[in-house]
Formats: sequence, structure tokens, C-alpha cells
Amino acid sequence: MKASKAVAAFDSSTGMLRALSRFLAGRDIPAIGQVPSALELPLSALLGTLSWLPRPAQERAYAASGWAEAIPQRRVGDVRSEALAAWVTGHYPRRRYPVIFIGSTNGALVHLAAALDAAWLPQTLLLPVRRRGVAPDDPCGDLAAVEDAGRALLAANPDLELHHMHDPNQDRLMIAGMTYFRVKWRRLPDAYRRFIRDHLAPGGLLVTVDCTLRWPTTQIDDRYVFQFGALGDATPEEYHQGGPRVADLLARYGAPVRHWDPPAPDGESPEAEWGLQPALLDDLSAFAEQHRLHLYLLRFDTPHRLSPAVADLYRSWYADRGLPTGRLLAESFLLLEPWWALRTGSVPYWALFGTETARAGLNAYLDTTDPYDEIRILLFNHGADSIGLASAQDWQRTAARAHKIGVLTGVDATAYPRDFASLVRSHRELSKIRTRYPMPPPLNTAAAKALAARDEIDWHPA
Repeated sequence: MKASKAVAAFDSSTGMLRALSRFLAGRDIPAIGQVPSALELPLSALLGTLSWLPRPAQERAYAASGWAEAIPQRRVGDVRSEALAAWVTGHYPRRRYPVIFIGSTNGALVHLAAALDAAWLPQTLLLPVRRRGVAPDDPCGDLAAVEDAGRALLAANPDLELHHMHDPNQDRLMIAGMTYFRVKWRRLPDAYRRFIRDHLAPGGLLVTVDCTLRWPTTQIDDRYVFQFGALGDATPEEYHQGGPRVADLLARYGAPVRHWDPPAPDGESPEAEWGLQPALLDDLSAFAEQHRLHLYLLRFDTPHRLSPAVADLYRSWYADRGLPTGRLLAESFLLLEPWWALRTGSVPYWALFGTETARAGLNAYLDTTDPYDEIRILLFNHGADSIGLASAQDWQRTAARAHKIGVLTGVDATAYPRDFASLVRSHRELSKIRTRYPMPPPLNTAAAKALAARDEIDWHPA
């Protein structure tokens, strides 16, 4: 089947791939996280109507939008790894790039790549698979319902590893009618090899992005693991053992249980969405050696670790260009806009999610840097009152640390986290910022190597 029909449009890797590839083509994103500009008005109208519906209807409509993207179980075995890889590389303008990143998904990395005029090839993609009759709080039922489809996918694609993910905390609306199959390449697909050979500039850098985050998993089959829960504010222990916050969540959603009963974990694996499957590293090293490429490794332990470093890099870059450095744009999940960040002279800080931990990370960054005159915060609405979610009012307090302007951009604080129209509204609000600057020439790769001086980041020749 066509890769464009198999890959989720609402996922981090897809949203970030589209944001970066459109930036490299000199374009912004009319609806952040969504691409076709022709759909901007219909999408805006659709999402806008949800805010007027009662909460249960909003949640059902949001879940239905995800279900409509998912593929039937009987078609999962028709997905082909090489078609997925060709779909990824097909997003990029056909020209030379001084740097090509490959590996973990990361919002701060998108801004780093944009500054360097670099492409990024993700290791991980999300294939949403339809299924019915399984409650969000029944992880064993989810596994039983789609396990055969997972085996069929792997039988047809020996170069993929399947991380079957089930998160009833942050994804409980979406998983009401689908399951998350996150696939990772264990070796470099041919489409990626061709793209690197044809589009890496002579003397350019090939950089592996390695987020080493791991998560408890259950081995289902060779190259098939089941991951219950995911990175957020709920801990692996809470997912597997329960606790007061889990019981409160389940009570609020009227669940018949007060703790989850997932398959017992028997090991750890790279985290499904953010972690790197290290088998790819050996294959990439052999490829780089064969073609005499300069291979580097960019390694960090959690996704948000890269955010302060990239923000500091942008701020120094602006100062070197003689631009003001007092405007901050804080983003979350796939709600990010590299084109407007540079066009408005905004320092990008990717906060990962709308959680208390993410907000604390942004506050810690603000504690250690010169004050900002303007702080604009984009909040991704996932529709669930999940464990550890910071309120819109909490985020407003962080924005208020700005000396002049501190706002939630494109977010209806009274509707958060179910303000689904913010995907469109956030872009429109960013485009209204009056002070703009010419798009700069790319940052020299030597400047990016300054990341090697950061204690929290490992950047070195591989």
C-alpha cells in the first residue's frame, strides 16, 4: 500500500519531517502539524466547530479523526519498508545539503537542522492500525487484538523492528479505536542510502542522532516488543504498578479499574517514539566508511536535553548578526515552526509536551539565561487531562516572566487541552508578529560543533 496512507499525519516524526522539509523549500506550514495548504480553510472550519461541542462529543470527534487515518489490520502486511523510506526522502528539495541528520525524532533538532540548511531522516515512523472493541485501559486486550497484524508486518519487512505502544494516559482518546505501531529501521534502507549519496554535499557531515532513552518492554517475538506507557509525567512504575495519580485519572474518566494490568515487562528497549535502535549505528558506520563520509554522533539521554543548547545557539547566532535576542518561542510536540522562528527572530525552545516536567525545564532554562522581552508559548492539545499535565494558567505564569509580552500563542486557555483549532490558530498568530527579518544564510557547521562543549550533549566523530 502507499506509504502516505500508512504513516500517521498526527505524529511527531511526520510533523517534524514536514516542518523541516517545507522550511528547506522556503515555505511555512499553514496549519502547524498538518501540511496541504489547500486544506487550511476546511481544516480550520472543522477544528473550530469542535470547541462548540460538549466535551464528550469533542473527544469522540477527535478520536474519529485519528481513526480515519489508521490502516485496516488486513492491510498491515502490505506495508513495505522501502516505500516508507522513499516517502520520507520524497519530502525534500532535490539539492545538496551540508549536513544530513539521521536517527531520533526531536523538535530542537528540527531547529538545528533548519539553521544548518540540513536534512533529517527519521529512524522511527508511526503506523496507526484500526481495531475496535478494546478499552483504552485494557493493554492486554490491545496486544491480543493486533498481535497477528504485527507479525505480518515484520514478516514482510525484515529490516524493521516493531515497538507496539499503548499509552492510556496521554493517548487515551486516539487509542480508543486504533493501536500504535512504531517501526524503527535496524539497517539503512536503500532510499536513505541513495539520498545520502546523491544529496550530501562534498565534504559534508553525516550525523547520527542518538537519544538513549529506554523504557520497560515485553518481548513478543523477534524484532517485536510491546511498550506500555510512554515518556511524559507518569513514570514507568506508575504505569506498571499504579498509584494515587493513576487511580485518580481512571476515576475521572469513569474507568471500571483503578490500576492497569499490562503484560509483564521482561527487559528494556529504546523508547518507542524518541529512542534510537542502536542496530542502525553499525550499518551507518559501514556505509560511511565505504563512501568515505564524515560521520558524527549527536547523543543525549532524553528528548528535551537538546532544547537549551539549540536555544543558546540561536541566541548567539542572532547576536552575531546584530539582531535583537529578546524574543523566545516555546513549542511543544509537533507544534513547531522553524520558518516563522527565523523570520521573526525568535529563539526556539522545544518544550516537548505540555506537562509540569516540560514547564519546569523551560523555567530552568529561563533561570539560567538573560531575561527575554517577549515569550510566546505554543501548547499542543492532545485532548486528555493526563497525569502531570500543566494547566494553561500555569503556562501563562511562565510566559509572564517576559519583560514586555508574555502570551500563549493561538491557545484558548479556557478550552485547553481540547482546543483543537489551535493547530491552525497558532500559525496565524505567529504570522501576525510585525517585526520581521530577512531569512539568513545558513549557519556554518563549525558553529554547530560548539555543541560539543555542552556537558549534557555528546557530539563527536563516530
